[in-house]
Amino acid sequence: MEKATFAAGCFWGVEHTFRQVPGVTKTQVGYIGGTTDNPTYEEVCSKTTGHAEAVELEYDPDQVTYTKLLGIFWGLHDPTTKDRQGPDIGTQYRSAIFPHNDAQKKQAEVALKALDESGQFRDPIVTQIEPTARFWPAEEYHQQYFEKMGRR
Repeated sequence: MEKATFAAGCFWGVEHTFRQVPGVTKTQVGYIGGTTDNPTYEEVCSKTTGHAEAVELEYDPDQVTYTKLLGIFWGLHDPTTKDRQGPDIGTQYRSAIFPHNDAQKKQAEVALKALDESGQFRDPIVTQIEPTARFWPAEEYHQQYFEKMGRR
């Protein structure tokens, strides 16, 4: 199994989408890329910790490639809006990729450049490729939120 970590706005919908992907064996939502140890949702929402809401995946690379996961990530959100997805505004909702190794970093860089040059978006891609930092799982009530709320 390998890991992948993506931030694309509110983590509930991002997690729900990735849970449907064959080859993704585990997901958890949480916080990454900030300065506070073990942050709470309230602290992250205060915009003082620097964390992004993110989803950490475990996946079987024999069933789904990192490139495929990147494609799903790009389709989940608008990578041209800085620190915002829909009505959610703030750095915790930034578009970011947190590669777990050099191969993932290279693939993310190539994919970002290709998408930016494709003309698919009128505005430039603002997605950040950030160093993978400590991932802090979110509170239990956030995990698999859509399933808990009866949305499938």
